[in-house]
Amino acid sequence: MILQYILLVLGIFSLAVALWLLFYPRWATAAVPAYVGMLLLHWSYFIDVKLSTFLFWGVATLIVWGIVRMSPQGEIDGNNSSNLYVSASAIAGGLLGMVVDPRILVLGVILGAFVGQLAYSRTPAGRWLGVASSTFLQYFCAKCLPVVVAVSIIGIAIEGFLL
Repeated sequence: MILQYILLVLGIFSLAVALWLLFYPRWATAAVPAYVGMLLLHWSYFIDVKLSTFLFWGVATLIVWGIVRMSPQGEIDGNNSSNLYVSASAIAGGLLGMVVDPRILVLGVILGAFVGQLAYSRTPAGRWLGVASSTFLQYFCAKCLPVVVAVSIIGIAIEGFLL
């Protein structure tokens, strides 16, 4: 019984670290602590996640971790302001997806990240990111995909508590 509450606290702490890493990426992608948090919450029996969901998001986390390890850190101008745009809009899209229907959470996160990247490309710091260029797609895969995976995992864990 006490082990369940220890795992619950550790899982919530891991999800909080993932949220912090979304806005302030330092040493790792936010998807890794988000996945660990979902795993700990499942082991605490407070949420119930199917094995197929664990396998899918585990593979997605590994892919994202590899992308982040191979990508250069930071932005071209040395600024990390895109994290604020992409992360906040992905969270908002995920919340909107949860409100509409929990099954379209991931679609809301993807659309939110896309809108955040589009908004960032309209700022002076993101002017180099042309919307109609291949750079936009490359940037989405390198910077927005890790955010999409992390926010989706966090959303699935939150849905586990609500449903």
